[in-house]
Amino acid sequence: MTTADVLPQLTAKIRAAAHPDPAAPCACGTTTLADRPDTTVLRHAETVAKAHAPGTDPAALALRLATAALLPDVFLAPLAPTPATLPGARPVTLWPYGAPIDPEGDPTEAPWEAAATLLARLHRTPPPPGTPAMRGPAKAAHAMARLRETLAASPPHPAAPPVLRAWSALPGWARAEAPMPGIPALCHGDLHLGQLVRHPAPDGPWRLIDVDDLGVGVPAWDLARPASWYACGLLPPEDWTRFLAAYRAAGGPAVPEDGDPWPALDVPARALTVQTSARYLAKAIAADRPLDEVEQSLIDACARMASE
Repeated sequence: MTTADVLPQLTAKIRAAAHPDPAAPCACGTTTLADRPDTTVLRHAETVAKAHAPGTDPAALALRLATAALLPDVFLAPLAPTPATLPGARPVTLWPYGAPIDPEGDPTEAPWEAAATLLARLHRTPPPPGTPAMRGPAKAAHAMARLRETLAASPPHPAAPPVLRAWSALPGWARAEAPMPGIPALCHGDLHLGQLVRHPAPDGPWRLIDVDDLGVGVPAWDLARPASWYACGLLPPEDWTRFLAAYRAAGGPAVPEDGDPWPALDVPARALTVQTSARYLAKAIAADRPLDEVEQSLIDACARMASE
């Protein structure tokens, strides 16, 4: 199903969910919040509908929805316990609207403490029976596969070798080639500040969204993106300190209560650095443009990792 097919079908789903009485007048309008080949998200009044990626396992998604519904102090609760289906078997989930972070807001007011506290609550929760594996390493492997496809169809790029070498240096579990080590914890799988919303909008408590990668795995993976950005010089030290201190204060098990956190964070942070580098590099090659400053910083980090 193409994007052009998804939008009208998803619009019909969300209108029906927002207005169960088909005869009720509606002047709400439908807003597109995201529209990519793997995800389309619409808002209608106070309802949000998400069309998940083609090929999403509906049974695993239903288990993830059920887990989110059990944790209303961590996740935005879904409006329906099981996914609906668009023609072509693409699953759809329904959610209440939550207010995201203002991209134009003061960076010093970013909710790092809220994100850390929610993660700590999640990581301390015993995983429900049947919970699927956290998809973080699988997403990293997918990003590398996409990069390799792009490289195969393009002239050689000088930024590619350090990314490929840094990927090869990771242990098998971080490349989704072996089971994840340690005691499994319930993990978000793709944590960044875009995964937080306030509900009820606009000033309710912060809650996590996006259950696509939710599952059992290595909890340090959920700290890896901010750790990676801090290590690459892209996240100010004071923000990293706020995040880590709040996570520890809330009893998060991914790192020791005090002391050096990096033995636990090193592999996940490296993996997220490589994953992000692969995504950015593939996009730059496809657009036939040079790397920007942020992208080059990540490539430089991969070069340092590969030389260690």
